[in-house]
Amino acid sequence: MRTRLFFLLATLMPGPALAANQVALDNHVFVERVSTDAEGRQRILLEEPKVVVPGDRLVFVLNYRNAGAQPADKFVVTNPMPAAVRFADAGDAQPFVSVDGGKQWGLLSDLSVPMADGARRAAQPADVTHIRWAFQNPIPVGGTGKLMFRGVVK
Repeated sequence: MRTRLFFLLATLMPGPALAANQVALDNHVFVERVSTDAEGRQRILLEEPKVVVPGDRLVFVLNYRNAGAQPADKFVVTNPMPAAVRFADAGDAQPFVSVDGGKQWGLLSDLSVPMADGARRAAQPADVTHIRWAFQNPIPVGGTGKLMFRGVVK
């Protein structure tokens, strides 16, 4: 199911002139459910999110394809976190994240957030406001791939 639970912003960093729309983006959101079969084995199922409730785990999948006539160099995809969803993880990937509305970026383990008393504490997944993938290599013409992250409904 395609949904508008999150907004994608694709940008190109300074470099060769390429239009952002040369990389086609297609996003999907799934609810992650655990099912137990008759033998007691558990399986993870990804289902269409007809109704979600607090605590439901969501999987956000972004498919990309370079539909342009040239490699897409220095391509960046930025995802604001939906207000109703807390960031959980990005699988094995380590995208840059922001905990301040997209002003500063880094690995989650390198970021901190201010507390009411002026001190700072290590940033946690619940603090993430945006996720960013910066492609280190050009996306070749016709090249495809998939990015994903998980969140939990607040």
